[in-house]
Amino acid sequence: MIDKRLASAAEAVADIADGSSIMIGGFGEAGSPIELIHALIDQGAKDLTVISNNTGSGEVGLAALLKARRVTKVICSFPKTANSRVFPELYREGFTELELVPQGTLAERIRAGGAGVPAFYTPAAVGTPLGEGKETRVLDGREYVLEFGLRADVALIKASAADTMGNLLYNKTARNFGPVMAMAGRTTIAQAERVVEAGQIDPEVVVTPSIFVDRVVEVPQPLVESQLIAAGACYP
Repeated sequence: MIDKRLASAAEAVADIADGSSIMIGGFGEAGSPIELIHALIDQGAKDLTVISNNTGSGEVGLAALLKARRVTKVICSFPKTANSRVFPELYREGFTELELVPQGTLAERIRAGGAGVPAFYTPAAVGTPLGEGKETRVLDGREYVLEFGLRADVALIKASAADTMGNLLYNKTARNFGPVMAMAGRTTIAQAERVVEAGQIDPEVVVTPSIFVDRVVEVPQPLVESQLIAAGACYP
């Protein structure tokens, strides 16, 4: 039986190459795989394209990866939130490019990529700057924009529990982008608060099946982004 456990986050991200595209789960701090992101900072990969809901907060997690100047392009829905001060500076400087995508469209582009759907039509962004230059089509009297599915070299996600084969459970809304990113990542790495033996998770409640997960790391007490920000922490 396949055992996908690795000893550490560092081992899990060790082979991520310069220039990789990386999906990072999370909606704000909920579901953000901070330990995997920090391990990626330590690993040193650069010229990354990050696909995520937002650009991080404070100077930890995703924001710390940006601050380390490892990310040259971001594809996201919310580049500026209350505590995001790193990305705006990099964007104004011209170091990090932004592709802004409506949140529902972002989720569907990722889902489509994972499902092998190359493109789809959506009414979101029609008649706005985000729709300029894109193919459009009128269906049943309504105009739609063509959007393309998204895949990534690597997906980094956070789960509440996993088994050794890589079947995953999430903590309520912290699942957010995790399931679709797991499908769309060519290599999917999951950190989980607890890892149990195969067969100890009821198959009927599995959210992300093991076929979509390549590596699992146990992180029993994951960092909490809001607590780190309140303490003024930064990484490294």
